[in-house]
Amino acid sequence: MTQAPIDVRAHTAELVKEVVTEILPGVDRDLIGGSRHLKDLGADSVDRVEIIAALLDRTGVDAPMSAFSDLPDIDSLVDFLSGAPR
Repeated sequence: MTQAPIDVRAHTAELVKEVVTEILPGVDRDLIGGSRHLKDLGADSVDRVEIIAALLDRTGVDAPMSAFSDLPDIDSLVDFLSGAPR
């Protein structure tokens, strides 16, 4: 039996939504994505560190926190995590 290939980007986008709503429970899942930044969703600096740490833990991506500081939006975050070596 062959399994269907996993769409890594779609899976990562769902994971980002899951983590963001865990850290910021009042945020509508439909607002998480696109050109919005985590700041636009109300995440302060501590929230953003918690979100990135949780995403690194759950994806197995090994990247320094500084790698995320220049990502302009959530789509860029998803692209970075999807393409990063594990």
